[in-house]
Amino acid sequence: MAEKLGIMVCGHGSRNQNAAKEFSKVAGGLKKRFPHLPVEYGYLEFCNPVIHAGLDKLREQGVTKVLAVPGMLFAGGHAKNDIPSVLNTYAAQHPEMEVIYGRDLGVDLKMIKAASERIQAAIDRCESDVPLEETLLMVVGRGASDPDANSNVTKVCRMLWEGMGFGWAETCYSGVTFPLVEPGLEHAVKLGYKRIVVFPYFLFTGVLIKRIYAYADAVAERHPEIEFVNADYLNDHPLVLDVFEERVNEINDGSPNMNCQMCKYREQVLGFEDQVGIAQESHHHHVEGIGGGLEDCPCEGDCDAKCREQEFCEKHGLPWTPLHDHGPDQGDDHGHSHDHDHSHDHSHDDGHHHHPYPHADHPLGPNSMKKH
Repeated sequence: MAEKLGIMVCGHGSRNQNAAKEFSKVAGGLKKRFPHLPVEYGYLEFCNPVIHAGLDKLREQGVTKVLAVPGMLFAGGHAKNDIPSVLNTYAAQHPEMEVIYGRDLGVDLKMIKAASERIQAAIDRCESDVPLEETLLMVVGRGASDPDANSNVTKVCRMLWEGMGFGWAETCYSGVTFPLVEPGLEHAVKLGYKRIVVFPYFLFTGVLIKRIYAYADAVAERHPEIEFVNADYLNDHPLVLDVFEERVNEINDGSPNMNCQMCKYREQVLGFEDQVGIAQESHHHHVEGIGGGLEDCPCEGDCDAKCREQEFCEKHGLPWTPLHDHGPDQGDDHGHSHDHDHSHDHSHDDGHHHHPYPHADHPLGPNSMKKH
């Protein structure tokens, strides 16, 4: 039988329908770039279609070899553990179909260029004229329990800082690690710059994007002497789609390897030495696809996370699923309060276990949010 290729784009998932729509644009963009191949997409949790449903569609179209790319900026726990686990399980159940996994978007010059254009567009919208040397750039990363992924955000920040010529630049994170957005910005205002540009290095919208801008606005209100500018996130910038296309081609060419030189699961990373060799498994099976049915949410697609509150759901006739909730420190850009790449140790009756993040109690990390 002749080999038939297909492309699978694997995302995390979101209760925010606008985030889901933006993610689907990636698959649409790849369909235009690979018109001769079937392209499907799916999510780990809180959104439909789930990954195995997308793989089912490819199999139904006669695909025998799947080129699976993670819709992730960096290789944290989702890209290294959760998605591969789901793909491996599916491949074991359907040996007639080969599934080959690609690498994250990573630190890529095209991604840097796309980020710079989002930042420059925000500056161009400003009415005041503040020189770049009097402007501070704050790059906000997702934040993960993987120091390699976190350090990549800092590298992106440095390349933007040096490439564009800002007076100064800082990095902070939306969750899990430290410093978080608010303490990061409060530190930045002490440096004396006239303007601070806040740039979320994110692919799509969601609860965390809204939270990042809200914290920026709150700090700006406390410091009216400084001009705060909120830049747009990456979204479906053409250069981002170029990198996705390259990741697909890498798989087909036989060179899809991630950079594992500083992976905490393979090497003795400082502070994470006890995590070498941890088994690759997904922690998302118990919430797979439960976000379906929220397409008509009163939030009109731009979810503010109320759809996970029982009273709100009952009032509006929406499906509500009780979840283990770890409080305000664990919300994420996927529109829910349960984070699987996070900062503490817990286990549930479904048998899965998250390794503890060694700096969970850092005063500039998630604990800094509890006062709110």
